[in-house]
Amino acid sequence: MKKIERRMLICLALALLLAAGVGVFLVKYALHGGSWASSAFNRHLYNSDGQLASGTVLDRDGDVLSTVENGKRVYYDNVTVRKATLHAVGDLQGNIGTGALNAFADKLTGYSLLNGAFGAERGSDLYLTIDARYNYEAYEALNGHAGTVAVYNYKTGEILCMVSAPSYDPLNVPGDIETSDRWEGAYLNRFLSSAFTPGSVFKTVTLAAAIERIPDLDERTWDCQGSIQIGDDTIICSGTHGQQHIGDAFANSCNVAFAQMAVELGADTLAKYTEKAGLTDSYSVSGLPTAKGGFTWENITDSQLGWAGVGQFHDQVNPCGLMVYMGAIANGGRAAEPYLIQKTVSALGVPSLPHVTGKTGRLVSASTASALADMMADNVEKTYGTKRFPNMDICAKSGTAEVGEGKTPHAWFAGFLRNEETPYAFVVLVENGGGGSSVAGTVAGRVLDIMVNGY
Repeated sequence: MKKIERRMLICLALALLLAAGVGVFLVKYALHGGSWASSAFNRHLYNSDGQLASGTVLDRDGDVLSTVENGKRVYYDNVTVRKATLHAVGDLQGNIGTGALNAFADKLTGYSLLNGAFGAERGSDLYLTIDARYNYEAYEALNGHAGTVAVYNYKTGEILCMVSAPSYDPLNVPGDIETSDRWEGAYLNRFLSSAFTPGSVFKTVTLAAAIERIPDLDERTWDCQGSIQIGDDTIICSGTHGQQHIGDAFANSCNVAFAQMAVELGADTLAKYTEKAGLTDSYSVSGLPTAKGGFTWENITDSQLGWAGVGQFHDQVNPCGLMVYMGAIANGGRAAEPYLIQKTVSALGVPSLPHVTGKTGRLVSASTASALADMMADNVEKTYGTKRFPNMDICAKSGTAEVGEGKTPHAWFAGFLRNEETPYAFVVLVENGGGGSSVAGTVAGRVLDIMVNGY
């Protein structure tokens, strides 16, 4: 009898182990089935050259960016468009991790939990939120510089433009792409996957903290004589601005004033406002994680804190995170979370469910957002000029980020439009481009002009 009981217990344990194994498999199948089915090892979906031979990638207007003809993957017929959309569409070798051919292969094959990869040989149509025209203009405006340009609708979350450079023609990969400095970071989507020294665009965070934590801010003045000694270091400014109130200090992008504000606010306060702004978080853009920003606030000296408050020291900001923060300022403190997939349409013509727009947490209070927006609009009026931005109620902040002795600074320009018909937030980074307003601002102006005013 005891033998029978032991055998029964063993059989029960084995049955439970089998059930647990099946349960684990079903969970993993639900979570990872799409990536399994769309793996490059699945030769039903990939041709002999290792190219995904299923599905079509289109932009928001239905222009075909990549499809399959006679078993081979082909791209848009304009070489500049191919370069401008490379980091959104992907390459033939799978080196562009954020490209649809790699990141969204399961959606291109039409994979589903119920039907698996049934019908995958024809695949699905995947519509991205980007517009190829805007990407073309942004890539041209970068004029050979490394960097990124992005624009999104801060009410709906649609990314309308997303360009990363250097880029290359996926149908004619440069032979020296692995060895030449010219192509450094060409596989990397700088908008989603990188972080950079922000320079003065970070002053929007310092200003938000000052508005809420310095009671007499509007009555205060700061005297700028081109530099100021803080602790054991000298904070250098871009000019000699004399006596100025907070509005002029922001429009002048005065390092002297903002370094003093940073020290007065303290490292703990700036750390809190940086985190609140979302600049230390990672966003999920249609499942693609963005890089987190990086900052050092602990155990820093007053001079280091002064530099950190003007966007230097160890500050690192992800362009997507900064763009969303701009959208939150525009939208009363909260913005739509960005996304890249507009919809999919199966081989049977069945569209996916409509996208449900998510919202960020509160990145800035409503009253502070309103004050920031007005002061950013004054920046354009007083400093940047309005001629580059016709028919736009534009709010912006430039940045010229020092990145090392002997190197040309990074040029930034970030902001948003308050036009009801075009609720767009944007970010432009031109690596080693020089002046933020003159260089990155000109790129932004060209792209926004096309988006707002058309051809």
